[in-house]
Amino acid sequence: MKKAGIIILIIGLALTIFTTVTFFTREKIVDMGEIQISANKRHNVNWSPFIGLAVMAVGGVLMLVPSKR
Repeated sequence: MKKAGIIILIIGLALTIFTTVTFFTREKIVDMGEIQISANKRHNVNWSPFIGLAVMAVGGVLMLVPSKR
């Protein structure tokens, strides 16, 4: 449980620091026979830093819970 708690804690820290992810997709604008024009379309995925704090809290609880071995 301690290893899982540490991993979840690190993921929560990353979610708190990096609150957005940007990625691009290729979109076709004009398609006239052999002439094709395409452009990259930007997409953003945003989340609140409080989600990262909540994930870190779960990781902290998992680190504190004693294992059943």
